[in-house]
Amino acid sequence: MQDLGRSIVVFGLVIAAVGGLMMLLPRMPWLGHLPGDVQVDRPGFSVHFPIVTCLLVSVVATIILNLFFRR
Repeated sequence: MQDLGRSIVVFGLVIAAVGGLMMLLPRMPWLGHLPGDVQVDRPGFSVHFPIVTCLLVSVVATIILNLFFRR
């Protein structure tokens, strides 16, 4: 039962962190428009590949998770 309680608390903290990030994202207009992100605009067609943004978010998330869950 103790593991279930711990899991619910961690899940709640993750939900709160995601909510906080969603509130802060409009204040970061550069996110998704970094050098290296691919944007293709053609008449009637538009594609956006935020490759560098995904790599940056992945590296930051990996560092943060390693700090919290390292044993």
